Amino acid sequence: MLNEWLQSLRDANIITLLLLVVAAFSLIQGWFRGFSLSAGRLFGLLGSGIATIAALVLSALAAAYFSPYVQTWAAETTAPAGELKQWQQLYYTAVSALAGLPLLRFLFLLILGYSLIRIILGLLVPLLPFPRSRRPGLPGRRISAASRLGGAGIGLFIGAVRCLLIIIALYVWTGLSPSSGLSRYVEESPVYRQGVESVIKPVAGTTVQDHLPVLTKAVADEMNEILRRKYEIIDRDVPKDIAGAAEDIAGNAKNDEEKARLLYDWVGSRISYDYAKAENYEQNRIWKEQTPQDTFNTRLGVCIDYARLYAMMARSQGLDVRVVTGRGYDGQGGYGPHAWNEVYIAERKAWIPLDSTWAKSGNWFNPPDFDSTHMKESVL
Repeated sequence: MLNEWLQSLRDANIITLLLLVVAAFSLIQGWFRGFSLSAGRLFGLLGSGIATIAALVLSALAAAYFSPYVQTWAAETTAPAGELKQWQQLYYTAVSALAGLPLLRFLFLLILGYSLIRIILGLLVPLLPFPRSRRPGLPGRRISAASRLGGAGIGLFIGAVRCLLIIIALYVWTGLSPSSGLSRYVEESPVYRQGVESVIKPVAGTTVQDHLPVLTKAVADEMNEILRRKYEIIDRDVPKDIAGAAEDIAGNAKNDEEKARLLYDWVGSRISYDYAKAENYEQNRIWKEQTPQDTFNTRLGVCIDYARLYAMMARSQGLDVRVVTGRGYDGQGGYGPHAWNEVYIAERKAWIPLDSTWAKSGNWFNPPDFDSTHMKESVL
């Protein structure tokens, strides 16, 4: 095992270095503090740990108790009519998410409750009738060799606890994202593996690893739902000029499919792809959010902008429509993030896909091979 640790150090594995540095720092800190100060520090950490666990338990119980009440309040809170300011959009999106997403609601109440409990505990502790010990100043203080050795031992124990907390956090991360490059790098550290095999697995078994991917899926689903609700709030009111344009385009259509096709042709031919926006995001990770009104006015947008404008125009004509996100074929053997629409055709009694972003490259209104180039992941 020691040889494996040394090899990991020679390979400069950051996880191994971090854990060993934390342990060494704690040991040195204990040596300089001596036994009495180190023992006081240890009891302080134990007290803080107990307070943290108590606060988490109480906040979890409170979150479970208040969750139905918050859900009822959020469900009854509706956005006012008319155009909303940006802060109102954010607020009502959050309220809508609290109403419909139980995991998010529980986490919100848990964090809120934990913060309040810790604040209350912080205010109450100084009022308790416990004697206050003053820490003697370190300068000029004589510490015996035995005291230093005892302090170093306590420091090493504190360091081991700190390392264990880091290992637990990394273990949770690797469970949430087992196939990521970071997870594989973490698992290359022999110190991390030793901690997992010696402490975590004997206590938790495989329960954590078996359930975290399920939790990850639940979190991902709720994040997609938040995004859907955000666009639902922002895009709920159809501006008069967009509604008027949609009426001019599809108002005389004989059926739903003709309406959907006419709107597809218009969006696909009138809106141009905003390569500058796409490049700015791909290279600089700067995303320019825009509304369907912006897309309509500028006649520019990327795939999500095409899809949102199409959805707004289609809804104004009484069509049931979805914005779909997933991955689209990039023409080079791979797939990249993409968005398109699905519209319900009453006469077919079926949802059909369409991609107005690609309209200038061919017919992407319910073609037979649509699924071969579009990988659906979520519906907004």
